[in-house]
Amino acid sequence: MRKISVLGTLLLTACVTINIYFPAAAAEKAADEIIKDIQKTAPQKVEPKASLPDWQMTAFQWIDNAINVVVSPVQAAEADLAIDSPEIRQLRATMETRFTALQPFYSAGYIGIQADGLLAVRDAASVPLKDRNQVNKLVAAENADRQSLYQAIANANGHPEWAEQIKSTFAARWMSNAQPGWWYQSSGSWKQK
Repeated sequence: MRKISVLGTLLLTACVTINIYFPAAAAEKAADEIIKDIQKTAPQKVEPKASLPDWQMTAFQWIDNAINVVVSPVQAAEADLAIDSPEIRQLRATMETRFTALQPFYSAGYIGIQADGLLAVRDAASVPLKDRNQVNKLVAAENADRQSLYQAIANANGHPEWAEQIKSTFAARWMSNAQPGWWYQSSGSWKQK
């Protein structure tokens, strides 16, 4: 009998696991919010979806109700990523201010977004001599702040080890949120959006 209770206890404790996973969807949402705030772009308009015929809606509702009888619905909390701390607010403000200086260089094609989400001077020879120093300083400062932002977000969420995943998520979102005419790196080559 004692063996059974010990075995039962082991089985019960073996079933309890805590999964700490990187909230990728929340990271994308946070990245989009931060990038749009920095770039002050208007949110994209969502096209309304075509509605289903009434008979299909009724059928789906009936199926949903039947499933809910058999399987109780579970309300899972959507994963959230904290993006508000004094350090994050300061970095965002600095990057927002810098964006006004970077924007003409994006538009002229002097700078582009690398595959890792950091900025690069695409062709230094094409940058007018009077602007080269400024472009290089802006790109370096922006890249340093982007790296700091990713680490600050990871730290604010109690998972400093998430910094690389956050950087990877932001890299994709920087390119996605690039304005028409901007350059970005894809498969090792530069492309214009």
